[in-house]
Amino acid sequence: MQTSFKKIGLAGRSRQRGQTEVLRELIALLEARGLDVVLEDALGDVLPEDATRLATLDEIGVEVDLVIVVGGDGSLLSAARTLAKYDTPVLGVNRGRLGFLTDITPDEIGLQIPAVLDGGYERESRFLLDAEVRRDGEVVGRGEALNDVVVNSGTSAQMIEFELYIDDTFVYRQRADGLIISTPTGSTAYSLSGGGPIMHPKLDAIVLVPMFPHALSSRPIVVDGNSEIRLDILARNRMHPPVTCDGRANMKARPGDSVHITKYPHRLTLLHPLGHNFYASCRDKLRWSNALVN
Repeated sequence: MQTSFKKIGLAGRSRQRGQTEVLRELIALLEARGLDVVLEDALGDVLPEDATRLATLDEIGVEVDLVIVVGGDGSLLSAARTLAKYDTPVLGVNRGRLGFLTDITPDEIGLQIPAVLDGGYERESRFLLDAEVRRDGEVVGRGEALNDVVVNSGTSAQMIEFELYIDDTFVYRQRADGLIISTPTGSTAYSLSGGGPIMHPKLDAIVLVPMFPHALSSRPIVVDGNSEIRLDILARNRMHPPVTCDGRANMKARPGDSVHITKYPHRLTLLHPLGHNFYASCRDKLRWSNALVN
């Protein structure tokens, strides 16, 4: 099958164990096929002797036809937040632990990467969340998340009190350690640890998972993916709750602020080798039973 991939970007976090060997193998494989290779500048210190051109992730998103992320799911999450707006397809080589998103193992590189480059892949689209912290009607912080947006107290053994609105409709007032707002992609991550459901990646839905709520009847809620979600941090709170996007604590709300979460306007395009199966990934990564039913 004729492929349209001519220029390939390699991205990931620096100094992961075994990463240097994987990058060298990928560069050799790609260059042997006559492809141009661009390395994310954050990886420049991993291969200082390599002549591969360095570029920022934004520059890579503009220039290349495919980005191969070497690392764990965290590495892919980090790259996805930048690459989604360029509609650049992403393929993951796993050097982390679970690898729900980075599903090619290092020992499969010689087989799976050429197959993908020759057109043997499945394309999948994932949506992200856009989060804003607003104060007196002004946006004071913003971030994107492929997995989840989390609002929490930031302090052990203390709760925050907030009001939840969905599409401007009041849902409840809650005292809890916080709230996880997760995409289907993130439903197998922090949301799952908090008692949320596993959602198939094709679902256009968002799950809201209370964190240790002060009410036994409080349970996760699944809403339409196009919902506009708002958390009002009540003014009587004493702490300034952090707002994290995929685990990055890049915003902090104050009492009286509101956190607005909507669907991000750009989607991430993930590539998987042929035969990729979400349920098989769950069986493998979550240790589900592999026994066959006769």
